[in-house]
Amino acid sequence: MIDNPRIAEVLDFLEKHGLGYKLHTHPPLPTIELALEYWKEIDSVHCKNLFFRNHKGNRHYLVVFECHKELAIHSLEHMLKQGKLSFASPERMERCLGLLPGSVSPLGLIHDMDLAQQKEDGTLAPNEGVAMKELFPNGHRVKLFLDKDLQQAERISFHPCDNTASAVLSNADFMKFLEIWGGEYEWLDITAEV
Repeated sequence: MIDNPRIAEVLDFLEKHGLGYKLHTHPPLPTIELALEYWKEIDSVHCKNLFFRNHKGNRHYLVVFECHKELAIHSLEHMLKQGKLSFASPERMERCLGLLPGSVSPLGLIHDMDLAQQKEDGTLAPNEGVAMKELFPNGHRVKLFLDKDLQQAERISFHPCDNTASAVLSNADFMKFLEIWGGEYEWLDITAEV
């Protein structure tokens, strides 16, 4: 039994949808540098996850790439073609992904579901507490960008919305997770910049 409500919520979601995982607990690991020491015994590709907002503050982007790669924001802006980006605030992380800084993860996309209802005329009506200006046309607040090299990984690990654990999913289960989420994602060619 997990007593951390953020982790329990993610694991409940995975189990409810028949998605397999293996959980590894550890001390809080808010940075990749700290995490690498604990991850060396875990057989999976580990990811760096960055959460951005656009300059208007009405669009949010989650970027996931292999943890040994470095990526300059200016290069990322050119790749994403979404304009000037800045890191999202802790408040935005909580609102859009249900997580805190140091715990950014695509598993937080469980909080980016069912934000709006489609009306009879095909337009979206946001649910209570959701700002229409933040929704993409598909009814989600977040667009996901993934390192194309992750397509080759057998297993991928992410924090389950809290940096005191890492959840390892098979690539197939991660792709099922993205299908259940239902938002837009795009594969990027992210080369290792040092």
